[in-house]
Amino acid sequence: MYVYLNGKIVPAKEAVVSVFDHGFLYGDGIYETMRGYNGVLFKLDEHLRRLHRSASLIGLTIPMDISHLKISIYETLIANSLRNAYVRLTISRGRGSVGLDPDLCPSPTVVIFTQEFKEYPSAFYRNGISLIIAETKRNLKEAINPQIKSLNFLNNILAKIEAKKKGAYEAIMLNVHGKIAEGTISNVFFYRDKVLCTPSTDCGLLDGITRGMVIELAGREDLKVKEGKFTKKDIYSAEEVFITNTTMEVMPVSKIDEQRYPVGNISKLLRKIYRQEVEACITNTKAEGPSIWGEKG
Repeated sequence: MYVYLNGKIVPAKEAVVSVFDHGFLYGDGIYETMRGYNGVLFKLDEHLRRLHRSASLIGLTIPMDISHLKISIYETLIANSLRNAYVRLTISRGRGSVGLDPDLCPSPTVVIFTQEFKEYPSAFYRNGISLIIAETKRNLKEAINPQIKSLNFLNNILAKIEAKKKGAYEAIMLNVHGKIAEGTISNVFFYRDKVLCTPSTDCGLLDGITRGMVIELAGREDLKVKEGKFTKKDIYSAEEVFITNTTMEVMPVSKIDEQRYPVGNISKLLRKIYRQEVEACITNTKAEGPSIWGEKG
């Protein structure tokens, strides 16, 4: 396995980050995860735009432009001979003296690693997965802006621990006002009374790229979509529930706490047209020419 680290692609055992890196010491940094399909990174531009948004919100200067980032990501994929891949791009504040002052770090640390993507079990999509509603509340958006995709995930980890203790795959987090925010690594949708519902960004959630795409696709299918403030009672009374993120795409939910749901037609439809969109993107991107494979010429 090869890893991109600060301008070089090196063997994984040589991809070492300092113990004085502020990403390690304080969680001071940002990241994006992407999925590669047959050599094409899906929604790459959107992920990199969000990365730059996160950077601007924490006052971090990314030491590479978008074009250079794209090339580096594809070169890392090529170095690992991967076409269907999980890709993570991490940028931390960098190495510096102990202390919270960002000016202690002269240069950010940039890491890209890739690994073969392992498909989720087909039974998950066929039968749905189980969720809980966690006691751990989502961070106040006034305290930590959820539009920052940051390295500090302790809030989500505590909710994930709750899910694991109860034998669930994922946890839904409420905000301090008792409104549904998001999962630990996912956005939440439910279908009720002929309306596809999903929490508004006002509830303190990251506006997932897959979330936005599903909202757009639902509109194309003339489905009514409502972004709002919902309680756990609202989702308990839903006819269908699913969650979304970059790697799982559209994942049906069969159970939340003690409430059960069928894997229904809306979930199946949106998963189907999502995959059609992915396949069209792969075809169109490859037709653009060899520059997408990381070649500079």
